[in-house]
Amino acid sequence: MLELQNVSFQVPGDASGQKEIIKSINLKFQDHTFTAITGPNGGGKSTLAKLIMGIEKPTSGKILFQGTDITEMSITQRAKLGISFAFQQPVRFKGIRVKDLITLAAGSSLSTSGACEYLSKVGLCARDYINREVDASLSGGELKRIEIATIIARNTPLSVFDEPEAGIDLWSFSNLIKVFEELHETSSNSLIIISHQERILNIADEIVVIADGAVSARGHRDTILPELLRGTESCKYYQQ
Repeated sequence: MLELQNVSFQVPGDASGQKEIIKSINLKFQDHTFTAITGPNGGGKSTLAKLIMGIEKPTSGKILFQGTDITEMSITQRAKLGISFAFQQPVRFKGIRVKDLITLAAGSSLSTSGACEYLSKVGLCARDYINREVDASLSGGELKRIEIATIIARNTPLSVFDEPEAGIDLWSFSNLIKVFEELHETSSNSLIIISHQERILNIADEIVVIADGAVSARGHRDTILPELLRGTESCKYYQQ
């Protein structure tokens, strides 16, 4: 479904030249697969997610989605092809109601009860949120859950989540684990989640470890997770 071919990404560095953030990464993500990407802070995980969505463009290499070269495509074009993205820090939309945002994500007219179903899936009481604006009056955890509700409403072949646990309380996080499990079990879509959290890694099909801009390990969770839990030299960043 999704393939990265020799993808590299550089940014301006010091006087000596460019700083390489992503280094010739080759990865294939299969259909109906839940992949967790983890690794040390600053290792390139979030940058990789942004490259997949088109927020950043590779310095070199190609990105293919369902056989189509999307390397030069915009965020909008990729979204139309079927890629969804959840930011680590969700965007606020002053003047837009929660119901309007979910309806826009669904791509068709939704009744209030229809929009409420998506809110219920992420543990929000619909009557308290459906007519609220997506602005500064909402907490970070509330925004995170609303954003995930829009991803569910979009129902695209691929959804990418950048550290969905960031900024939410333990109760909300426990509910999000259930949401991700249900998404994976009840649809044929694929998930890529950037995370340090054991509970997310433990429900993924496979784990990819990104360190220093490169893939340092990849495999089934039953193979990779024990290494992370043992706290090997390359995995000291790991959070339980």
